[in-house]
Amino acid sequence: MKKQERQRYVRELLKNNNIDKQEDFVSLLKKQGITVTQATISRDIKEMQLIKVPSSDGSYSYNLPVQKKLNTEKKLTKTLRDAFVSTDVQNEMCLVKVTPGSGPAIVSLIEQMNYSFVFGTLGGDGSALIICHSNKDALKLSKILNEIVTE
Repeated sequence: MKKQERQRYVRELLKNNNIDKQEDFVSLLKKQGITVTQATISRDIKEMQLIKVPSSDGSYSYNLPVQKKLNTEKKLTKTLRDAFVSTDVQNEMCLVKVTPGSGPAIVSLIEQMNYSFVFGTLGGDGSALIICHSNKDALKLSKILNEIVTE
């Protein structure tokens, strides 16, 4: 498995679980059929700049850094404003048309935003296909992207 794909799974685990030890990542990934060592997880944590934050029960758990999300949001805003053409929704899919060459950047930034309602993405040269969990989620994403462009 490629590092980028594994780190996407790590981000997904962070959204749905309180993880306080590296071994927890290893065991949760193993349950999904992904074999990984604690050393690999340790490198991923460092590269992804994960931080430990206080949990409601007083313990500490891993989380994505807040600043990274703010920087990603700024980058997404700037890139969308420079490249946006239109959005369209069909079922649980949101198609974002952008200027040629901008599709992969938009997809990457949307993935980095870690929207809980996004299932997956595909980036073309002049478009980004974002697959959401439901039609309602796709409409929500379309609204968010249109608001970013018109602000």
